[in-house]
Amino acid sequence: MKNARRPSLPTESATLTLQGQLCSGLGEGAGFIALEWVGRQCRDKLGFHPHPGTVNLCLSGQDWAAARDAMLRAPGIAIDPPPGFCAAKCFAVVIDGCVEGAAILPEVDAYPEDKLEIVAPVAVRQALHLRDGDPVRLQLRIT
Repeated sequence: MKNARRPSLPTESATLTLQGQLCSGLGEGAGFIALEWVGRQCRDKLGFHPHPGTVNLCLSGQDWAAARDAMLRAPGIAIDPPPGFCAAKCFAVVIDGCVEGAAILPEVDAYPEDKLEIVAPVAVRQALHLRDGDPVRLQLRIT
């Protein structure tokens, strides 16, 4: 009997290329990024001061499911909150081959499975001339 082939999941560290679409978020990214403790941890742990707000991607398919599962299992770069806020972990990304940033995976039960939020030191939409619905290629480093 042959074994069914499953998508390979990153183990220790891997870079995955994903394709998604730019989409609008809930409009809460700027407020989150403006928090002093978030900005400080981004500078200290990610190596950059984030532009206010996040850029959101809608992703689907087997590659995204495997990547999301790997992100959930990986330690990532922890963003440790004060009491009353949710924790998150981050992963290095390169957007469309030229903008470096970090994907944020909030540790919230009801977080949409098809969304990925990204912070960067620049306004990604303006830098790459993107609008909702535009395709975006993402290199995601799972660590």
